[in-house]
Amino acid sequence: MKKKMVVKVTMKSEKSRSKALKIAVGVPGVESASLKGDDKSQIEVTGDGVDAVKLTSLLRKSMGHAELVSVADDKKEEKKDEAKSEPPLYYVSTPYYPPYYYQAVPSEPSCSIM
Repeated sequence: MKKKMVVKVTMKSEKSRSKALKIAVGVPGVESASLKGDDKSQIEVTGDGVDAVKLTSLLRKSMGHAELVSVADDKKEEKKDEAKSEPPLYYVSTPYYPPYYYQAVPSEPSCSIM
């Protein structure tokens, strides 16, 4: 199930924001990351199977102060999945034609000694 997390990180410059986003996107399972808030000090991460504690600790190690603000299920994705039904799968197979084999017919020996 997709989760949406918000992590507050101390970011003072554009370079530090870029570094924080690279770290967030590098965590396995992250599908999207974006800056949020008035001063762009929060990172909103959406993904499936993302470990929120691991993400926060990675940001804390490289950026300084990082605080996990919220973790919630992504409600938008669930509504889309329910409304959309998958079309049935059709399996089409082509007929199998075995390869042609030619067998050499022994001919008369060309050597007169034999």
